[in-house]
Amino acid sequence: MGSIERDTRVDLDVIIIGAGISGINAGYRIQNELPGYQYTILEARDAIGGTWDLFRYPGIRSDSDLHTFGFPWRPWSKSNSIADGPSIRKYIRESAEINGIDKKIRFHNKLLTADWSSSTQRWTLSVDADGEETQMSSRFVIFSTGYYDYNTPLKASIPGIENFQGKTIHPQFWPEDYDYTGKKMIIIGSGATAITLLPNLVEKAAHVTILQRSPSYIMALPAVDPTGNFIRKWLPTWLAHTLVRWKFLILPFIFFKFCRAFPNAARKIIQGDAKKQLGNCNVPLDPNFKPSYNPWEQRLCVCPDGDFFKALHRGNADMVTDTIKTVTAKGIQTDSGKFIDADVIITATGLKMQLAGGSKITVDNKRIDVSTKYVWKGVMLQDVPNAAIVIGYTNASWTLGADATARLVCRLLKKMDQEKEGVATATIEPGLKMNPSPMLNLNSTYIEKAKGDLPKSGDVAPWKPRSNYLADYWVAGYGNLNAGLKFSKILKKVN
Repeated sequence: MGSIERDTRVDLDVIIIGAGISGINAGYRIQNELPGYQYTILEARDAIGGTWDLFRYPGIRSDSDLHTFGFPWRPWSKSNSIADGPSIRKYIRESAEINGIDKKIRFHNKLLTADWSSSTQRWTLSVDADGEETQMSSRFVIFSTGYYDYNTPLKASIPGIENFQGKTIHPQFWPEDYDYTGKKMIIIGSGATAITLLPNLVEKAAHVTILQRSPSYIMALPAVDPTGNFIRKWLPTWLAHTLVRWKFLILPFIFFKFCRAFPNAARKIIQGDAKKQLGNCNVPLDPNFKPSYNPWEQRLCVCPDGDFFKALHRGNADMVTDTIKTVTAKGIQTDSGKFIDADVIITATGLKMQLAGGSKITVDNKRIDVSTKYVWKGVMLQDVPNAAIVIGYTNASWTLGADATARLVCRLLKKMDQEKEGVATATIEPGLKMNPSPMLNLNSTYIEKAKGDLPKSGDVAPWKPRSNYLADYWVAGYGNLNAGLKFSKILKKVN
């Protein structure tokens, strides 16, 4: 990538923070819907891909289908609905290169502070550019940094972990080329990462145990969608991609609504499938697959072609649903008295949530505490002018929310240009009575722990949390852009 001629201007129309899937999508929308705009993408690391370049643990893959996780402007064309990390990384990189977005990326550029000046109607960004602090400015900033801390994992309270004499690994920082052949391994956790790790680790490890405090709902789904293959065989490519994408938009949404409306029926379906997958396996359904919460109160885990259940049938994998009494030099003692021997402990206990990549945001030199702010239409922080945060969905593909945000931002900028507005600020009307609610509608442990660090949603429009992509797609294209926004005219230039 060093031979690519890159833009080095420091005064721009839009600066996008982060070259992951959200940042690449935002770049595409800006350059295609606002072709006269000058923009750049700042990336703290040395590669495109965000999460998909950072995480390298065995078997990393998407936990949602690629037909909706992929870009709408470059549909996922392969038959597999669930893809592995390297394939997703390649797809994002190629999408950027084909559209020239890669030339707009400045690698090793980490945002330190972003300060809005009302007197100039511009953002000034302090950036660590490969070890040297520099400044650049823009009219609008899009924070496409994801929702977690890339440098620090979620700290889990594991009593006695310091006693362990084996190797401790957090999946976020999996050691490159680590050979775990013949190792006895414990995965602490029950989320998507643990469900992904097990079927891959059992291939070489002597034994792998999932140790979970509370179970998750796990469903086996086909890795390759047979309906999609039929559609692609008989219909034109563009129509086939459209139909397959809409299928994966609508059916999971209906199932999510079904789970929320009829939790007991949904529980029977999911646990019935798990029981069928387990068959005569020595891992019992109860308590290992019977969560205390209702389906979709936490994210539902998917395993392609039932690979997780197949791993449990191998004989060198099992599950323990229990709490940890203490970690010893040689393994883990549970509260029920069971001892699990281990050479390696993997702490798949979640992510530490963080917005804006941990950068400091100020407005006229006053620091913004995001935890005290509401979010307008899931896009703009209250009292923070000309800036958007990109947050995806907890119950659907991340890219859907990212694209709804990018489209709404482009429409807002067009409106501001047409009406000669220089500033748009999300503002709560005086006297508006509103009850706060979580921005993310799940009660997973890592989300619960981050409530004091994340902005809030309200119970009154336009401050309500995002509900679904279909509604947000309409809002992005046709929704009211005046309610909840305060505009200021472009300042006249003084010669």
